[in-house]
Amino acid sequence: MKNICKILLALSMTAGMTSCSDFLEEDNKTGLTADGYYVTGEGIEALVNSCYTPMRFWYGKEHGITLSDLGTDIFTRANGMENPPLALYNADLSGQNGQINFYWTRLYSALNATNAAVGRIPESPLSDELKTLRLAEVRFLRAFYLWHIVETWGGVHLSLEEVTEVQTTATRSSVEDFYTQIFADLQFAIDNLPETTGQYGRVTKPAAEAFTARMHLTRGNNQEASQLAKKVIDSYGFSLVDSYEELWDISNVRNSEAIWVVNFTADLILNRELESPDGNILLRDGGNNSHLFYLMTYDQLPGMSRDIENGRPFARFMPTTFLLDLFDETMDSRYHTTFQTVWKSNKPGTYNLPLTTGSETKSVTFAAGDTAIFATKYPLTDAEKDALPYTIIDRNRTYNPDGSPRVRDRYISLKKFLEPTRQTVAQQQGLRDAFVIRLAEMYMIVAEAELNLGNASESVEYFNAIRRRAAYPGHEADMEVEAGEMTIDLILDEKAREFAGEQIRWFDLKRTGKLVERVKLYNPDAAANIQPFHNLRPIPQAQLDAISNKDEFTQNEGYL
Repeated sequence: MKNICKILLALSMTAGMTSCSDFLEEDNKTGLTADGYYVTGEGIEALVNSCYTPMRFWYGKEHGITLSDLGTDIFTRANGMENPPLALYNADLSGQNGQINFYWTRLYSALNATNAAVGRIPESPLSDELKTLRLAEVRFLRAFYLWHIVETWGGVHLSLEEVTEVQTTATRSSVEDFYTQIFADLQFAIDNLPETTGQYGRVTKPAAEAFTARMHLTRGNNQEASQLAKKVIDSYGFSLVDSYEELWDISNVRNSEAIWVVNFTADLILNRELESPDGNILLRDGGNNSHLFYLMTYDQLPGMSRDIENGRPFARFMPTTFLLDLFDETMDSRYHTTFQTVWKSNKPGTYNLPLTTGSETKSVTFAAGDTAIFATKYPLTDAEKDALPYTIIDRNRTYNPDGSPRVRDRYISLKKFLEPTRQTVAQQQGLRDAFVIRLAEMYMIVAEAELNLGNASESVEYFNAIRRRAAYPGHEADMEVEAGEMTIDLILDEKAREFAGEQIRWFDLKRTGKLVERVKLYNPDAAANIQPFHNLRPIPQAQLDAISNKDEFTQNEGYL
C-alpha cells in the first residue's frame, strides 16, 4: 500500500495532472510537494519511472489501436466498435471526438512529465553517471511522445519546458521544429544509453538507434535509416526467432527479436491504470487488452461458449478482405498464426443449424473438441455449406462483393494477441508485453530505404529474410521475390502481413503517402469519405475553446 501511495503521489504531481480536489481535501499535513519530493533520489527516480507509464495508455489499448490501425487498408470496424468516425472518416470526425481528446491530453501530459524530468535531473542528488543515464532515458521518451504528437496533429504546440501553471495560449511550431528536437533528443539517448539493461523495459542504446532509424525513414533520410537499422541488426545479438508462430507464444514474448517493449504484469493488484490529466483520477483495469478487440462473437454460435482459450470477444476490429487476400496460406505460415479460422466445440450437445436457403434446419451433434465453426476467406456454394456439420462463415457470409462488410459480428478473427494464461473468462487484463520495436522492422526499414535509394538488389536481400522466416518449411524459395519486383506497395503489403495489429499501419501509410490511395482502394467502409486532410487528426475542440488566442491557434485544415 505504501508503494501504491508513492506512485499515486508521484503521478498526481506530474505536470499536466490537475488537483484531485474533487475527492480529497487539500490539507497537505506532510508538506510534501513536487519541489520537495523531486529533489530526493527516490522522488526523481519516481518521476523518471512515471515517464514510461503513458506508453501503457497507447499500446495494447482500444483507443490507441483505433488511432493506429483502424481506418487503414487492413482493418475496419466490427459490431462492437465504439468510435465509428475514426473508421469512416465521415463528417462526425471532428474536434469533439473523445478518443482524440483522450490522447491529446495524455500525450501532452507525458510530454510535460519528460520535460519536468529533463529540467529536474541535473539538480537531483543522483550520481553524475546516473544523472546522465536517466536524462538519456527521458530524452528518448520525450522524442517518442513528440513523434506521436506531430504525426497525429502536425505542427502544433511544441513545449520543451515543464509547465506548472495554467497556460492560456498555444503556438504552432513547424513539423521541422518538432523533428529537430526529436533528433537532438535521440542523439543524446544514443550517446548515453547502455547496450543492455538489468531492468527489462527500460530503453537501451539499440532501442534508441532502432527508433531513430524509423524517424530517419519518416523524414526521407534513407541513407541514415538504412545504416542505423543495419547496425541494430548486426551489432547487439538480436535475431529473428525461428518461426512466426514462436514469436507469439505467450511463454516466449521476451525473445531475441524484441528490441523494445511495453512490459505488462500478471499481478492484477499492480496491473492498474491511473488517469487522468483532466483531474478525474481513476483506477481501472490495466494490462495489455489487445486480446479482446479482434475477436468475433463466437460464443453466440451453436456448440460454443465463452472460454479462456478462445478469448473474450469484444468485436471491435475486423480484417478487410484486402488483408485476408494478401496471404498465400499454402506457404506463408503467418496466415494461420495471425488468424483464427476454426473453433472447437466447448459446449457439446445437439443443435439445429439453419440451412443456407429457406427455413429448414439440419441437426448436428457436437462432442467436445469437434469443429463447431469454420471461417474461410473463400466463398462456398450453398450446397457445400449445407453439407458440412458445423457453422460456416464464408466470404459471402461476411462481406459483400465489393469487400464491404455484410455483417460485423461473424468474421475471421486476429488471434496472435490471445492471452491463454488469464485466470478467468471475464478477465480483461493481459500480461503479454506489447512490441514497440522488433527486429523484423529493422529488416523492412533497410528494404524500404535501399529501395528509395535505388538499390533494389540490397533491398530485396533484407526483404526476403522476412519472407523466408514466414515460410512453411520447404517453401522458403517459393516465398522469395526478385529485385525487379520490389516496389513500395510490395513493401507495404509485406508489412501488413508481418505487423497486422501492431499499431504501426496508419503511420506507415502516412509516411509513404499512401493513406488516402490505399484506403480508397481497399477499405470500402471509408473509401468514399477519406481525403488528403485526414493525414492529420482534428485538434480537440476543448483545447481550442480553452485558449485565448483562438485566431492564431486554429483547427487543422478540413475539420470543423
